[in-house]
Amino acid sequence: MSETTKKTTTVLSLQAMKARGEKITVLTAYDYSFARIMDQAGVDVILVGDSAGSVFAGYDNTLPVTMDEMIYHTRAVVRGTGQALVVADMPFMSYQIDLADARRNAGRLIKEGGAHAVKLEGGVNVAETIRSIVAMDVPVVAHIGLTPQSIHRMGGFRVQGREEAQANQLLADARTVADAGACAVVLEGIPAELAKEISAELTIPTIGIGAGVDCDGQVLVIHDILGLCEKYSPKFVKRFADVSGTIREGIDDYIREVKDGSFPGPEHSF
Repeated sequence: MSETTKKTTTVLSLQAMKARGEKITVLTAYDYSFARIMDQAGVDVILVGDSAGSVFAGYDNTLPVTMDEMIYHTRAVVRGTGQALVVADMPFMSYQIDLADARRNAGRLIKEGGAHAVKLEGGVNVAETIRSIVAMDVPVVAHIGLTPQSIHRMGGFRVQGREEAQANQLLADARTVADAGACAVVLEGIPAELAKEISAELTIPTIGIGAGVDCDGQVLVIHDILGLCEKYSPKFVKRFADVSGTIREGIDDYIREVKDGSFPGPEHSF
């Protein structure tokens, strides 16, 4: 992206993008290096996801991730950005206990982590939590549908909203989080037609992941689109590059040259 076209994204920018029909691009990042590349490329929003638990730390799910870990990753990402809106996930048990705890932890992600907004999972059940955090002037992105922090209740990573009762509940969830003051809502793992209906009804932007093309934006995990995470391969992921292969080639060459004594050569020595 050229210097003349760079822009700073805010929550108001996202609202304006929805109003004019411009799609919103969102990618996850957990460190300075990836955040810097994304920011320079012009990604609108960088999500510091608790998916770091699976992608970065190797856990089976997001549940073990702590507040201190999220603050650490958020700080690193913020250092690498100048244009993108940085949204930080509130990890499991950082907002479920009571409103005071939720407000305190949301504030930490802004004050200590440097995030511009926080994201939390849930619909009708977290409406009061969203209102309470928004009342502190902290923007909140909601997250409904397949919510990874609820995998034990859902019985795993399953598409949500296929049955009529589930679909009606997701519609109610979407309306409620918007009414509670959320500035956007992530729709994960729901049928495309349902996501289209929600996106058309809500005045706040919808960000899809496994929810079809009619959402106002899309989010994916950077490691997934670059072929760096082979642990999971969800249907909704498209691999845009095979960086894993390139990295392996570089490591193989390094090992070979160290073993055969061709590295370091004179040009790499003092």
